[in-house]
This record gives sequence, structure tokens and C-alpha cells, in this order.
Amino acid sequence: MDKQTQTLLKYTSRSLYLSARILPRTIRDAFGIAYLLCRYADSIADTPLLPPQRRLYWIAKYPQMITHPDEKEQNELIKEICGSSDNPYEKELLENLPCCLRAFQALSPLQQQAVLEVARQVCNGMQMDLQTFPAENSGPIASLHTAQDLEHYCHLMGGAPGVFWSTLITQTVRLPIEKERLLLLGRNIGDALQIVNILRDLPKDLRIGRCYFPLEELSPLGLTPQDLLEPKNSPRFEPIKQKWIYWGLSKLQSAFEYMQALPKTQLRHRAAVAWPVLWTADTLYKVYQEQNLLDVAHRVKIPRRVIYKTMLLSPFVLPSNRLFAKWLENKMALFPPSANTL
Repeated sequence: MDKQTQTLLKYTSRSLYLSARILPRTIRDAFGIAYLLCRYADSIADTPLLPPQRRLYWIAKYPQMITHPDEKEQNELIKEICGSSDNPYEKELLENLPCCLRAFQALSPLQQQAVLEVARQVCNGMQMDLQTFPAENSGPIASLHTAQDLEHYCHLMGGAPGVFWSTLITQTVRLPIEKERLLLLGRNIGDALQIVNILRDLPKDLRIGRCYFPLEELSPLGLTPQDLLEPKNSPRFEPIKQKWIYWGLSKLQSAFEYMQALPKTQLRHRAAVAWPVLWTADTLYKVYQEQNLLDVAHRVKIPRRVIYKTMLLSPFVLPSNRLFAKWLENKMALFPPSANTL
């Protein structure tokens, strides 16, 4: 990546930038470019400047724009969505789609294929958003219907990126595990990363008309998506919260086998996988402890000192599968056995 795309990645990706920086150069560019392209798609899907049908039009067209850049099309898209963000770095990203597309063209054919596939899957997830939920602040809150809908959404928005980074690793490192097995483990880890985002962003999503938690689970508890706007209903929502916390933890269990498959000499790969896994476990526990998750004022976020402590301990822990396993086990041991019956 050139200096401009590196700056865009740094200021639009928050903690993910830390994982990108630690990756070996052989896959660092592909990882960063995939993030920027998916982030650009997210900006299209979320822009308040366009009605949902117009956003759907651009999201459906977006993967083709990556593989077959057209200057006229790019300029039309940029013109329509620029001005949708107050973040100066995201604004710069929106204005620099051609820069991101040129960086994509500089990747190897195998990496281009992997980046394009994850972009397609994420765009499918964004189409699901736009087809399921109303325009922001336009009326009643809509909800997914079934648990299978939520799992599928997690596969698209989290699992697919997990498959992507696992694919990049298999392209550069010889592993003592079948490729398909590693991809499955990567998908599980990505699912866990996505469900923790959905849990902690619940109050914010509700206020733009989106409830990812299914009606088939809300209704038996006498809840509607609209009821979740009231913090006083947090105790009634607790069984659903706990169900999906433990679903995320079950997916995160794949990290034990995943780390065993990564050679101990590949510390950069190991850190890039271990850090989001450990931070996800930390965040899930904060969600578990939060008794008022529906209150928009209660933002669930792990403190920076936890992030820095993880990074500081990594050189001493990550060369050992046993020590990493113990580290993650200790975090998971904070959760009591699940008694959820949903």
C-alpha cells in the first residue's frame, strides 16, 4: 500500500489497524485493502444522503466496480455519497475510491480473488440490512425473524472476513492442518467477533430502526423491538443477551485449535489472530456484566489499558500454545456455565 492508503487504514480501522500492522508484509497489503474496500461499501450502505433503493443499487454494483473500474461510475458514486461523514479521514476515504481500487489491482491474482470474495459476502450482508430494515429514523423498528437469520448475518459480516484472513495465511504459510478445516475455524472466530459487535451496538442500532435479535426469541418474552428502546426492559432481555453471549463463546472456542495450527515461529500471524480473539473475550465479558445493556448511555468498550496489556504480554505468551490456551481459558472461566434455555 502507498502512504495514502496506509493513512486511511490507520484512521478508519481503530483496533484492527493494530492487527494489520503486525502482519507479515506478504499479506499486510491485501488485509488492509480488503478492509478499506469493505469499509467503503459500509459507507455506501449507511449514507443518509441516499434512499435505501439507491444504496442497494450501488451495493449490488460494487463488486463489479472493484474488478472492472470505470472512472465515470466511480465519479458518480463519489459525488452521491461525499458529505455523508463528519470524520475527516472517512471523508478522505470516500473521495479516494480510485486510490483503493488501484491498490487492489496491484495485488497478486490469488489475493485479488480472496479480497473480492470477502467484499462480495460483506455486500450480501449489507443488502440484507437494506432489505430488512427501514430507512433510518423513518418509523417502527424492524427485526430479523429467526435465530438462523442472525447466524447467517454473522456468517456474512464476520465469518466471511474470518475465512478471508485464513485464506491469506494458507497462501503464505505451510500448515499442519487441511485448508478447509482452517477456513471453518476462521469462520467461527469471525462469527464471534461479529456477535460481540451486534451486542454492544444494540442501543445505537435500535435508534436507527434495526433490531438484529429475532422476533422468534423476543415474542415469547413478551417483548417487541420497540420495547428495547426502554432501558427498564434490560432484565427481560437478559435471556436473549446471555444466549448470544454463549453462542459467541462457543464460536470463540475454535481459537484454541486455530492457534495450534499456526507455527510457533510465525509470531506475526499468531498475534494478528490472538489479539482480536482475546479482545472479543474481554468485550463479551463486559457485555455479560452490563446489567443495563439497553441504555444508550452505557457504551460497552474495553479500556485501552487492556489492549496495551495484551500487546505487551504477547511476546512472552504467544510462542507457546499452552500459555495462549491458558490465557484464553482464564478469560472464558469468568463466565459461569450457561443455563440459557432459549
